[in-house]
Amino acid sequence: MQRVANARNRVEQAGSRTPRPGKRPPARGLRRPATAGQGFGDIDLGPLRDWIGFNLRMAQASAFHAFARRTQEFDIQPGRFAVLVLIGRNPGISQTALSRATGRDKSTLTPALADLGRRRLIVRRRVAEDRRSYRLFLTPAGEAMLAKLTQRAALHEEQLERLVGKADRDRFMDILRRLISDLA
Repeated sequence: MQRVANARNRVEQAGSRTPRPGKRPPARGLRRPATAGQGFGDIDLGPLRDWIGFNLRMAQASAFHAFARRTQEFDIQPGRFAVLVLIGRNPGISQTALSRATGRDKSTLTPALADLGRRRLIVRRRVAEDRRSYRLFLTPAGEAMLAKLTQRAALHEEQLERLVGKADRDRFMDILRRLISDLA
């Protein structure tokens, strides 16, 4: 019990720190990924250097970190932004459907929903016919936050599209969707 209280105090203290002027606060829960050309130092990547899975994971981490930098004033992680988008586009979505849509299991989705609820961005309403189930909705504050985040996310998406290239975007998306569907 004491360990939990100590950990909570450390988190609260870390969250209350204000960054020095000119310094960006660290993206909460995200580490800046190393790249194959920098940050690995003397580490021999071996076959990882050319493995699709490893590079896909590193690309995801880089994209998440870039998103976090672009949205740092809102202190929201990319996964939570996705949850807000899905709830906003599907008012009344069940937690089960949201879990499937995000590829998250209940153990990782529940804390995200609790955080968004504490921040008064979403509400969970019990289903009358099944008191064990909830439907999810954005609050007015959640709608406002989603609108602001969507503007930043659009800029982030433009940057990713520039990196992939307009000519290769459709093919790249097809490959990603095939990975998602065939590996699920």
